[in-house]
Amino acid sequence: MREKKWVKATLKMLSFFKIFKLIKKIPKNSWSSKKPLNFKPKIKTLLFLIFGLFLFGLGETLLLASSAGVSPWTVLAQGISIHASISIGWSTFWLSLAVLLLWIPLKQKPGIGTILNVIIIALVFDYTLPYLPNPENYGFKVLQVIIGVLITGLGSGFYLIANLGPGPRDGLMTGVQRITKKPIALVRGTIEVGVVFFGWLLGGTAGLGTIIFALGIGPAVALGIYFVNKNFK
Repeated sequence: MREKKWVKATLKMLSFFKIFKLIKKIPKNSWSSKKPLNFKPKIKTLLFLIFGLFLFGLGETLLLASSAGVSPWTVLAQGISIHASISIGWSTFWLSLAVLLLWIPLKQKPGIGTILNVIIIALVFDYTLPYLPNPENYGFKVLQVIIGVLITGLGSGFYLIANLGPGPRDGLMTGVQRITKKPIALVRGTIEVGVVFFGWLLGGTAGLGTIIFALGIGPAVALGIYFVNKNFK
């Protein structure tokens, strides 16, 4: 009996990992916009987009509040904020605009989702941080980081499937994925590792939470896409 249970558990685990390999493109649901450059989307599509962006920003802010290490892009934003003497929110805003310049060689086009991503995530950073928990126990700090990564991945699933134009960072991810034909999890993970390195060079703070985010965001985004696609037709 124990062997049968072990086999079943192993098969479930293998099925779970297959999800990451299967997600090589962004699926479209009934509420997805037919094209990214749609400036008159359905109300439902717009609401899912905004909800997804809020979740994305909330997940990243949870990492910041945990004090166990921030996401790679926030490490970079911290480094920039140190030299520019601006808040994390404003640093994130200007960094997002800078990343949009990298879209040019990838032939990515911005949409409503792109614009709202730049604005909403920066606002979520500044306005939710004072209300989020800052646990003293390190174990709870790590737990908050993991929850933040999962929430960020779920938010990505919503606004990517909304198809109203990805945010600057996800546009970079999808653009590179389209060219390389590699799994989304691999592409996102590689980008995150590179970003945290340059952020650290600029003086940004990296920690265990940064490593967890860098290695876990790829699978979290793939899982978020799979969850939203399956449960929000």
